[in-house]
Amino acid sequence: MSRPRARRPARALLLTVVVVGAAACGTRLPDKDFTLAQQQYATGPGGVTSTTGPGGVTSTTGPGLPGVPGGSAGPSAGPGAANGGGDGSGAAGNTASDVGVTATTITIGTIASKTNPFDPRAFIGPTYGLQAFVQWTNEHGGIHGRKLVLKFCDDQGSGDQNQACVHQLIDSDKIFAFASNAILTYAGAAYVNGKGVPDIGSQPIDPAYTKYPHLWEIYADDYPRNGHYYGFNNKLYGGTEIYRYFKQKFPSVPKVAGVVMYNQSASTRFGQSIADGLRHEGFTVDAKTVNFALPDFDSVAIDFKNKGVQYVYDTIDRAGNVRLCKALDDNKVNITAKVLTPQSWEQSVKSDYSASPHCADELWATGNSRNFEDTQYPGVAHFRQQMAAMGHGDANSLSEWALEGWAGGQWLADAINSCGANVTRSCVEKFVNAGPKHPYDAGGLLAPRYFVQRSTPEEPSHNCITAARWSNAANKWLTEAQFDHNCFDAPEYPYPAT
Repeated sequence: MSRPRARRPARALLLTVVVVGAAACGTRLPDKDFTLAQQQYATGPGGVTSTTGPGGVTSTTGPGLPGVPGGSAGPSAGPGAANGGGDGSGAAGNTASDVGVTATTITIGTIASKTNPFDPRAFIGPTYGLQAFVQWTNEHGGIHGRKLVLKFCDDQGSGDQNQACVHQLIDSDKIFAFASNAILTYAGAAYVNGKGVPDIGSQPIDPAYTKYPHLWEIYADDYPRNGHYYGFNNKLYGGTEIYRYFKQKFPSVPKVAGVVMYNQSASTRFGQSIADGLRHEGFTVDAKTVNFALPDFDSVAIDFKNKGVQYVYDTIDRAGNVRLCKALDDNKVNITAKVLTPQSWEQSVKSDYSASPHCADELWATGNSRNFEDTQYPGVAHFRQQMAAMGHGDANSLSEWALEGWAGGQWLADAINSCGANVTRSCVEKFVNAGPKHPYDAGGLLAPRYFVQRSTPEEPSHNCITAARWSNAANKWLTEAQFDHNCFDAPEYPYPAT
């Protein structure tokens, strides 16, 4: 049997949720106008914009977090695992061994589509988590005596600005590697790959992470990544384990599911793949396509009520989900679960869904990481404490994506630590490419995962997921199943990459 690992992520769903997020800002654009609108969005000096410093980049440093111990040395030991003893003694023998590496520092970069025309909260979560991890690491000795210097660039959700960010960070700032990117349109991916710059632990919003060999997304995968096509011959794959989990969780509940999608190509494409996966698990599916410009969620809610829908999935944006939940409550539709993606697994549910408390109490989220609420796990507790220390401990900042941004930074740090004094990109990539004999879990924050390059999909795939349910009474996400023991041998089905 295959080792337990994270499922191949539903990349198109991540993409869809944010692409159609224009609805949150009142923008109403047909498909053909999306790219143009992104290209014309306002830019800063030199085509690069930063929220915190000139030139589109800033260094993440600052006061430490006293009194919090680091972990033991070695890969996957948790926060502090990368430390060289905490007293600088690890610097012995350090040299300027590669681009962005000196005897005392390693410069890394991250890109987020923060000030995009759609949703200002959609992409920044991983950056918050990475910033927290970098500060934690620096205050606990760095990596083998070297401090991390983090350069940030906001590409505004534009392909042109992404190219500008990539060139700024690689050509001008001379970064060693990327970590925890959250990019809407990764137009600079080919350049990153061509320069051999590792991109580790990033969110696969853009399918570039299924194409290029120097790009490693946070969920890991088994695509060929040969630079010629996306996924397997321009098809991506998603498993049915999420639908099977709910089928087994509520065996007496009728297997009737509703899927809501916009009449926008990416939304429709993945919405149909969700419907197909549900049907393969024995669900009756009521698939509803709503007008992107003027979505009639009341009609959807009434139809779901008449059809006896118990589970609701969607490929719509955050604002659309809020309006859909309100329509469900207004029309007194009683459902068992409204299932969200990791991108919507956020602390802000209470305020976001204040007008639909009944639906909010039926919100579920699934993913391949530890619930960011589960502070009984040391890695989660360290993440939460450092986020609070940096001013990111509020409901609008805490999220599952922020936790995964922290884990992406730890993945890169553990890879760097494996190199000792002689840090090189090839050494880092060897660590990330260790394969199924050495799966990575970021000290227990992630379901064990690894990269392999297959010519065809693995069938069935053995995937492990966490499931959490929002509780209004507790004002938090309650873990219902941990990825440690919640695993499935489930089939995977293709959908177009673009």
